[in-house]
Amino acid sequence: GLYTAVVAGFFISFLGGSRVQIGGPTAAFVVIIYGIIAQYGMAGLTIATFLAGIMMIVMGLLHFGDLIKFIPKTITVGFTLGIAVGIFVGQLKDFFGLSMGAVPAEFAEKMIAYAQHINTIHWPTLLIGMIALLIQIFWPRVSQKIPGSLVA
Repeated sequence: GLYTAVVAGFFISFLGGSRVQIGGPTAAFVVIIYGIIAQYGMAGLTIATFLAGIMMIVMGLLHFGDLIKFIPKTITVGFTLGIAVGIFVGQLKDFFGLSMGAVPAEFAEKMIAYAQHINTIHWPTLLIGMIALLIQIFWPRVSQKIPGSLVA
């Protein structure tokens, strides 16, 4: 999750790239990748990665990127909001310090699992999470020079 994004960010920064290259975590693909690994393992993920690369090359050669102008802004905003909700829900287990096994991949099952384990909240973890969240929300009123996420 977040640790992978940090490590990947450092790795990408050392490889360089161009000014149009995007080198951040691609949360949109996490749901797909998680499902592939859960069902087919690393071998399936490797095959899916190669197929995705081939498809991207073909779409680039055929100038499919020009079709983005036909996608309404509401679709893009909804897609991005869905990613944000997915990331938010994925972090709830750690925010509350829930003691539970593997978290289901699907949204509804994940929320049910959280509700079933709500009695395992680790209060010190929740307190630290709340303090960090409040710092991130209110720190910009204190200082604009230092990001609240760094202070938290």
